[in-house]
Amino acid sequence: MDVWNHYDNDGNGFIEGEELESFLVELVTSVNSQDVGPEVVSRAAMEDAKSVLMNAFDENSDGRIDIAELAQILPMEENFLLLFRRANPLESSVEFMKVWRTFDKDCSGYIEADELKEFIQHLLNQSKRTNDVTEEQLITYTDTMLQLFDRNKDGKLQISEMAKLLPVKENFLCRPVFKTPNCLNSGDIDRVFSLYDRDGNNFIENDELDGFLKDLIDLVEEDFDEEDMTEWKKTLLRNCDVNNDGRIDKNELKMLLLEYNQIASGESQG
Repeated sequence: MDVWNHYDNDGNGFIEGEELESFLVELVTSVNSQDVGPEVVSRAAMEDAKSVLMNAFDENSDGRIDIAELAQILPMEENFLLLFRRANPLESSVEFMKVWRTFDKDCSGYIEADELKEFIQHLLNQSKRTNDVTEEQLITYTDTMLQLFDRNKDGKLQISEMAKLLPVKENFLCRPVFKTPNCLNSGDIDRVFSLYDRDGNNFIENDELDGFLKDLIDLVEEDFDEEDMTEWKKTLLRNCDVNNDGRIDKNELKMLLLEYNQIASGESQG
């Protein structure tokens, strides 16, 4: 946090522009064991090093560093939790929503500090680090994770913030086929449907529908909470749930994806 506050001069939640230049120059030169200044590093070498760092750590390729990305660059005690989760991503957003429901015990639509502490304990159990961590350290880890991922500083994690801590392997809807006109075929639709229809009952419903919504919203919104998802669900079901049964079948999904394909391909051409 000291490093973060030092470089995020304007307090906008990102290290970018001149802040990023200063951070990268000092980071690159700091690895020189002889503790010499940046003038001994050629401009070309500096640019190469910066390119390598940004390719490795700028996960959303927006040309700037957020606090979670900084945590990947700088070594700290809590990093094993972040690295463990990134090395073991969830299969899909359906699994994410199941985890979300498990730890949002009071159904408030947020993961509060006590619920986050339980989640971190769960991570420790999975990574077989439980015996290495005291109760005091567990509280410290919880506080650190809140500092890292609670972007709006309300003392709890909304869905989009928790998604940074608990990544999934892939948002399937980000694939180019969904943004390329006339490229979407029945096989693509079958694959999407089977990805979300986890129980194989030929409907996308409950946590499956919430997982689909999460991926859909993630395409257009950086920050969203459960209230946003509820509004999106109402809109989606109103427009696509032809038989009004509160769930999505394959034909309804096909209609939705073809419409999205037309909108996305039009935007990419524009």
